[in-house]
Amino acid sequence: MDTVRWGIVGPGRIADKVVRDLPLVEGATGVAVASRSADRAAAFASRHDIPRTHDSYRAIVDDPDVDVLYIATPHPQHRAVALAALRAGKAVLVEKAFTVTPEATREIAALASENGVFAMEAMWTRFQPAIVRMRELIADGAVGEVRTLQVDLGVRNPLDPDDRFVAPELGGGALFDLTVYPISFAQMVLGNPTAVTAYGTLLPRGIDVEETVLLGFDGGRTAALTATLRCATPGQARVFGTDGWIDVLPRFHHPDTIVLHRHGHDPQEITLPATGGGYFHELIEVTECVRAGRPESATMPLADTVAVQDVMAEVARQLGMAPLEGPADL
Repeated sequence: MDTVRWGIVGPGRIADKVVRDLPLVEGATGVAVASRSADRAAAFASRHDIPRTHDSYRAIVDDPDVDVLYIATPHPQHRAVALAALRAGKAVLVEKAFTVTPEATREIAALASENGVFAMEAMWTRFQPAIVRMRELIADGAVGEVRTLQVDLGVRNPLDPDDRFVAPELGGGALFDLTVYPISFAQMVLGNPTAVTAYGTLLPRGIDVEETVLLGFDGGRTAALTATLRCATPGQARVFGTDGWIDVLPRFHHPDTIVLHRHGHDPQEITLPATGGGYFHELIEVTECVRAGRPESATMPLADTVAVQDVMAEVARQLGMAPLEGPADL
């Protein structure tokens, strides 16, 4: 496959940002966009020079000239679109949070494996050059044995009643948009947790607006994570090891700079800016995997997405959030 042809499902705010980086990816091209609003699809296509529009998700799934679907609908709709795409033999890049339940995530992962079709969560953090370097340093033992980490991510959101952030049926709240980042970061560094404790605040409609999550791991290792829609926070991560620590400077989920602190050495600042808006790196991963016929990414494997979704489900349960599930069919 010389050129990977991309289709976009859900032309919203995040898709607008992501697709700006697509022209930077060699061997990739945007060919179609789908929305339940024909006007929104047309406007998006015009902004990004995309030749075809569809006024239904089914239509873009059935489009024979699309190889990969980038799915950026509200979280509860991810399941149905991803399943339909995989059944049609189309690869998928699914925005985080991947789905709203572990069961749906496992269902998608199982179908991708069964059909031999590529699927990946759009967790751009793992592909940022500074994060790639951080992981290399940790693997090389630069800070010794990693024992604990701390992460915060907060925005001061006005919580407009018309915004999807306060709509439970659209997967609103902090968990699926913010807390997923610290949880995924912790899982990336420390592996799968063995214990989850969550504290937080719900609005009357059952939307979580802030939470602190404490994770326990084998060997007594820990992670302390905070996310909030009420308070602007630095958005920094710190990884502590027996021989030093690494600061991931704000915002940790798409950083340019990390600082390595090793006992007995001066701090070492390492700056590795992202290409484009930062989405280039995940887009090139998907494009190269699809061109090579690889079923999943080694950097963002589906098993990690499943593990993160398990933690989010336990956080939701402990906070008292109402169970949420999206449709299975288009």
